[in-house]
Amino acid sequence: MTIKRYEIYYADLNPAIGSEIRKIRPVVIVSHNAMNKYLKTVVICPLTSKLHPQWRTRLQVKCANQKAEIAVDQIRTISKQRLKNKIDELSKDKAAQLRKLITDMYGE
Repeated sequence: MTIKRYEIYYADLNPAIGSEIRKIRPVVIVSHNAMNKYLKTVVICPLTSKLHPQWRTRLQVKCANQKAEIAVDQIRTISKQRLKNKIDELSKDKAAQLRKLITDMYGE
């Protein structure tokens, strides 16, 4: 399977501990394509249908024609074995907004 940055897949995030997002849900791939090609893991941000427009750690998007938000505060690395089927991908505009939000949260 060729996995590309900003594609959205279903992923099995179980088991989860504490406040981690759990269950099978959409995730957006945020790791670079070179990493995705050679490593057995990918860096993802889960999507949720619970919308919190006032939270600065979330990005509102449409995924498979449904409103969702990317939970950048829940960024994590998972095994590629957790990935199921591809369901969507981010637009160039949303990908740029996601990059900026990740940089604002975790960059200098």
